[in-house]
Amino acid sequence: MSSTELSHSAEGRSSDGGPIAAEAAATTIVPSSNGADWLSRYSSSLLGVFGAPQRVLVRGAGCLVWDADGKEYLDLLGGIAVNALGHAHPFVTSVISSQLSTLGHVSNFFTSPTQVALAEKLLEIAKAPAGSKVFFANSGTEAVEAAFKLARRNTGAGPDSGEAPRTKIIALEGAFHGRTMGALALTYKEAYRAPFAPLPGGVVHVPFGDIDALLAEIDETTAAVILEPIQGEAGVRPLPAGYLKAAREATSAAGALLILDEVQTGIGRTGKWLASEDAGIVPDAVTLAKGLGGGFPIGALITYGPEVSALLTAGQHGTTFGGNPVATAAALATLHVLENQQVLAHVREVGERLRAGLAGIDGVIEVRGEGLLIGFDLDADVAPAVVAAALDAGFIINSPGPHTIRLAPPLILTEAQADSFLAALPALLQTAKDAQ
Repeated sequence: MSSTELSHSAEGRSSDGGPIAAEAAATTIVPSSNGADWLSRYSSSLLGVFGAPQRVLVRGAGCLVWDADGKEYLDLLGGIAVNALGHAHPFVTSVISSQLSTLGHVSNFFTSPTQVALAEKLLEIAKAPAGSKVFFANSGTEAVEAAFKLARRNTGAGPDSGEAPRTKIIALEGAFHGRTMGALALTYKEAYRAPFAPLPGGVVHVPFGDIDALLAEIDETTAAVILEPIQGEAGVRPLPAGYLKAAREATSAAGALLILDEVQTGIGRTGKWLASEDAGIVPDAVTLAKGLGGGFPIGALITYGPEVSALLTAGQHGTTFGGNPVATAAALATLHVLENQQVLAHVREVGERLRAGLAGIDGVIEVRGEGLLIGFDLDADVAPAVVAAALDAGFIINSPGPHTIRLAPPLILTEAQADSFLAALPALLQTAKDAQ
């Protein structure tokens, strides 16, 4: 498909019912001969918050995408863990189209069958106890914002109780929870935070993986602890064994909430519905997004049990688009495929194959992760150059750090596709090192 293949126009109507000139009502992608032209237009029309795009992508199918110049790529990043079922999945796209042709959006004065059914399904797969609830948002950041508000509502027993007010929220060094102001306060990276100070207060970051440091910080003033079971943006760093259980015990004793950010790790990414499900704990809240909609924007906050679910009441939070019929239909379709086609078992098998293959490649010094969320460290600070070489060779990967590569491909990645990357990687590493 070329970049000229999506172009259409339509005659509209003016406010008085008369026709509008076709050129004024047109929705047109003007023909362009190549990716360079599109990139030039991008730089002239979009804010530069993402830097220059690496390519202009125009089409996808399964784990493959094509750019405006016709080049094919194996997508091993999946929109950063978003495209759980790859690109243009026929069942998901048919469900979205069918729902949109029936009912696209209603305000939050109303609900829809897809919204209710998705909430019920998420409570089921999260093994949430009776009295648990779901709030739908449009993204992971929005889900975290809702969780931040939930934490703010855990204020303690009141001014006459003799208890100190709960104002502290604990997060980890290396954490990434989003870029809106509340989520940004929880995010650790100073380069993201500094331009927007002062951020919402009361957030304390403790060293990653240090249980003693976490336990020392949790006290009667702690409203919540928020943790990623695996830190994706920090290079795919799993929490140590026993960390979540220790955090659960300490927060329960102190009356603080334990909130798990599973925006990147949830919905099958690790070969389980939730990366935290084997920890033997029940959290107070979980945030979800990314893979939940199979590429369609949706996020969710799950609150566990009636007491926590009662912290946010009518009028204290809301959204215009969250939980709309199309987004919730997309998520239901995604969950249906994951569940009924045994995709989670497939994720575990292919993920193990990739990790084992990576561990045997010269120049790879450490491999981390679960399922199809994988990070691996190199013996030199050449990760950005490896990403560039991979792109030239037809592979989309990511470097969250100077010596770290991250893989988060569609959950339907085949063994043959995984093997093709493993076979190409040694040459990519050598190309990057030669360019130093």
